[in-house]
Amino acid sequence: MSIIKTENLSKIYHSHTSGVTALDQVNIEVAEGEFVAVMGPSGCGKSTLLHLLGGLDLPSEGRIWINDQAIDAMSDDHLTEMRRRNIGFIFQFFNLIPVLSAVENAALPLTLDGIKMEDAKLEAEKWLIRFGLEDRLQNRPDQLSGGQQQRVAVARALVANPALILADEPTGNLDTRSGDEIAELLHEVVETYHRTVVMVTHDPRIAAFSDRIIFLKDGKVIDETVLDRKSDKESFLNQIVKTLEF
Repeated sequence: MSIIKTENLSKIYHSHTSGVTALDQVNIEVAEGEFVAVMGPSGCGKSTLLHLLGGLDLPSEGRIWINDQAIDAMSDDHLTEMRRRNIGFIFQFFNLIPVLSAVENAALPLTLDGIKMEDAKLEAEKWLIRFGLEDRLQNRPDQLSGGQQQRVAVARALVANPALILADEPTGNLDTRSGDEIAELLHEVVETYHRTVVMVTHDPRIAAFSDRIIFLKDGKVIDETVLDRKSDKESFLNQIVKTLEF
């Protein structure tokens, strides 16, 4: 079953004198429990696609279905509720609130949805402990490493039990080791916790953790690659780099 489906999805940003086409007639499907990476050169529309899928922006043309719900036709209130309860977001720069502790940051989606702080914290603690942060629950973001901050952000994305996780360059602000750890964690989110992950990345090494890669160029889907998990990591990378030679 598809958790994401788009039909002729386009986004045009208008100025006083012209328009810039960020996405051009994009048709994709993502199955439940799939880990999909989106790659392509800078300015190809990767982040625009993710923002549209998450209801953070509206398409100029086309349709978007999340769990068979047409989000492009939703009212603002309905879309906000659907996004809060069904989609988790992970960003490159973590987007943690500086004055809140790790557990308070991770609990935020639940408290915003009206859950009592005490109950929200208990649920957030479970995810933080699963991700190896049991001794960092009360630390503020400035007391955590970049990798630890991103683990808090992953816990925050999962705390409301969403079916879909959208990650925009989640390793782009991390060193190689921490980036690999976050990519492994996202793979665990799919394999162990049965979520669907769509991740934008510019890094072939990080994309190699996914099941399938969608390649964008000039706002269009130009190729897709299903990764063979029976191959070793070097074969993964060669497979991706070969596809990137467009």
